[in-house]
This record gives sequence, C-alpha cells and structure tokens, in this order.
Amino acid sequence: MTLFPGIGTRAVKTERLTVSILERTADNAAAPDSRTVVFVHGNLSSSVFWQEAMLALPHDVRAIALDLRGFGSSEALPVDATRGLADFSDDLRATLSALELRSAHLVGAAMGGGVILQHALDYGALSLTLVSPISPFGFGGTRRDGELLTDDAAGTGGGTANPDFVARLKAGDATDEHEASPRTVFRGAYVSPSYSTAHEDEWVAAMLRTSTAAGNYPGDSVESAHWPGFAPGTTGVLNAMSPLFHNVSGIIDLPILPPVLWVHGTADAIVSDASYFDVSYLGQQGLFPGWPGERDAPAQLMVTQTRDVLSDYAAYGGSVTEVTFDGVGHDVHLERPAELATAIADVIRREPTASTPRQHPNPPTEAFIIPSSD
Repeated sequence: MTLFPGIGTRAVKTERLTVSILERTADNAAAPDSRTVVFVHGNLSSSVFWQEAMLALPHDVRAIALDLRGFGSSEALPVDATRGLADFSDDLRATLSALELRSAHLVGAAMGGGVILQHALDYGALSLTLVSPISPFGFGGTRRDGELLTDDAAGTGGGTANPDFVARLKAGDATDEHEASPRTVFRGAYVSPSYSTAHEDEWVAAMLRTSTAAGNYPGDSVESAHWPGFAPGTTGVLNAMSPLFHNVSGIIDLPILPPVLWVHGTADAIVSDASYFDVSYLGQQGLFPGWPGERDAPAQLMVTQTRDVLSDYAAYGGSVTEVTFDGVGHDVHLERPAELATAIADVIRREPTASTPRQHPNPPTEAFIIPSSD
C-alpha cells in the first residue's frame, strides 16, 4: 500500500475486529470530537481513496479514514447481510470507541453513505456528508417510494456481480486488457472520461485488496420465481445493500437531526436514475434478457429517492446542503478532493451545537451546482 506524504496508517484493535485506519501524521490526537472527521469508503474501495481529501482539510481538523471489514487491511470477517449495513456501522462505532471518540463528523461514499446513515440511526453523528451515496432504500429493486418490486427483492444482491469481474478481482488482475478487469471498471464506472491521475495504480491496488472470501464480496444468491431468476442471499457485501435488508429512510424520524451535506456528480454511472449497475435499467435498455416491462421492473430512481428523503429531512427541520459537480463521475472524492474538503469544512464551521433539534418550519434546501473545470 502506497501512502501519500503526510498520511500514516495503524491497526486499531476494537471489541469487534482489528481495523486499519489512516491518519494525517501532523494531526492532534487530542482534537475534540467537534473537529474530527471520519471517512468511510464505498464498495470495492478502501481508505486510501480518501487521502487527497484528508490532506486538503484545514490543519486544525483531525482526519481519520478506516477500512471496512473485508477491505484494505482490516480483518475480513463475514458480513451478515440480514442486518443490512449494520455490521459495518457497528464496526465503525467500535472503532470510534477504541479511539475514545464519542462522536464525529462522518463522511461516507457510495455504500459508505449507507453505513454512516445507519450509524446515525443507531448511534448519532455530528454531521453527515454523503458522497454519491446509495439510495436510502438500498441498491436496486424498488419503486420511487421504496416499495420492493418483488417480495424477495429479485434482481438485487450477490447475484448481480459479474462472475468474470469477481474472478479477475480474486486473481489480482491489474491489467486493462479486458472489459471486466478492475482497472477497466475503474476507468469506466468510478470516474468520468476526463479524469486523469498519476495515482491510478494505487486506486486499482486498493480495489484488488477486496476480500472475495465467503461472506465478503460479492455474497451469495438464491433462486427466485421472479425475473431475473435470482434474489439476495444472506451473507456478503452486495446482499447487505439489497433493499430486502437495507433501508435507512427512517433518518427523517430521528429526534436530533445532524446537518447533511449531499455531494454527487452528474456523470455518475453507478448511483444514478439510469444506473448501469441496476438490473432493471439494463433490462430496459435491452442488455439483460427477459425484462418484464416498466410496470413490473422499472429502473430504480436512485438519485431521486435520495432527494425525496432529504427533502423530507429538511421539511422536519434538518439542515441539508446539496452540492452537484457537473461532469464528474461516481468518485467525487478522487476527481474533486479539494472542493469536497472545502464543503466539509464549511459544514463543520456552520454547525455550532453538533445537531439540530427536530422542528417543523420546513426551511429550503441549499443547492449549488459546480461546473466542470475541464
């Protein structure tokens, strides 16, 4: 693992597992919770993806990024998918406790966005920054209001993984010689075509550290009587994101509403209202056989669902700021790390009492669109 200058790593033994974390080497470990930011990565990723954003934060902020179980250098314990993303959020809670943090400002990307929302439901947070988060209703298989398309969430979970990609991930394929290689997937799905970096080898190496052991990525699947013929199993990463098990839309009912920053790019190929990782959308486009039609298998409106839930959150008194990066892909934290760090720092500065008591004045949601600099 190659680390940027100014970033260090260590193992933290918690009551649940041993977790690998990154820290800025100049940070004060005694910084208060109110000046501590903890970053949670997404699927097929690791803490190293956050390094540029960590380094761009103000010097008086303590920045920590952790590897979730089965990713990076943390233990590869199996994921109980029937708990949704709660295994990951409980691990996060245990890590904060081991670091003697009662709370922190939480930043989560993609699946990590779901993890920190689950953490907020179970344990709270000082603020929540959602970077290209999965829908609050889970990944795939739902109508706009979160209703399951089928009672077993057919077409979601471990069965959606490309077997060729999984095999190449397991084999450590770092080439770009095949459309299913991790490097090709990184270029085509994680970032926009305009993204250029000298660190691609580091990002691909982080993807290849994903555990493919039983109970980790991607997870098992079972047969279904519904199209497309499979449904989520009970273990593994993709099943933990299935709407059969994961639903954090109840965030609007918290008695204390932490400020929310929602950051996403308009060129996101993964989390989108037209996602190429959604089986129903692929069927709609003729790329997955046997699609039963719009009535029975509409594409999941992922971004719209997030906007709907956060609009309700704002209606109940929560502070919500949406920042959209024009032309930027899924991994905003790789394409626009400095701008993301500035937005996070602004949330911390504008958050005087850690969170907002629930009320009912329906304040407007702030929204900013940042054009591409390319």
